[in-house]
Amino acid sequence: MKNTFSFALALSLALAALASASLAKTVVHLNDAQGKSVGTVTLSEQKSGGVEMDVNLQDLPPGDHAIHFHQNAKCEAPDFKSAGPHFNPDGKKHGLENPEGHHAGDHANFTVGANGKAKLKTESKDVNLGADSHSLFSNGGTAIVIHAKADDQKTDPAGNAGDRIACGAITK
Repeated sequence: MKNTFSFALALSLALAALASASLAKTVVHLNDAQGKSVGTVTLSEQKSGGVEMDVNLQDLPPGDHAIHFHQNAKCEAPDFKSAGPHFNPDGKKHGLENPEGHHAGDHANFTVGANGKAKLKTESKDVNLGADSHSLFSNGGTAIVIHAKADDQKTDPAGNAGDRIACGAITK
C-alpha cells in the first residue's frame, strides 16, 4: 500500500511538472539604438490567461520609462519606428487610464535604477502566446519597445513616452 501511494504521489508530481513546463515561454533580447544588448524579457503564458513578463535590463538611462508591445516584429535602429504603433487588435484608445479602454500593448511604467538596471515581473491579461488575434505571435510577431520617458497613460496614440530607446522582436 505504501509503495502504491509513493508511486501515485511521484506520478502526480511528474504530471504537474510536465503541465507547467508545457506552458509557452519566449525569451526576447532587447538592443539599444547602437545594437548593444540591454537585456531580456522572458514571456510566459499564464494558466489563468495573459502573459507574465520577467524583465531583466541593464545599461539604460535611470528614471521612469514606458514599456509597450508594438505591432511589428521589427527593430531597425536607430529609431525603432519599424516596430510600428502599439499592439492594438481591438482598435482601442491609448492608456491604462483611458475611459474608452486601452491598447493591448499598454503597460504600467517601470523604473531604472541609478545603476542603469531594472528587474521586475509584470503581467498583461490583454495578450497571449497562442494563435488568436491577441497573440504576440500574430501577423508574424510583435516587438517590445522601451521608451525614453514614462507613459502618461492617457494621451493617444502613445502617451507622450518619448523616443524609442530599446527594442526586441517577439517571434516564434
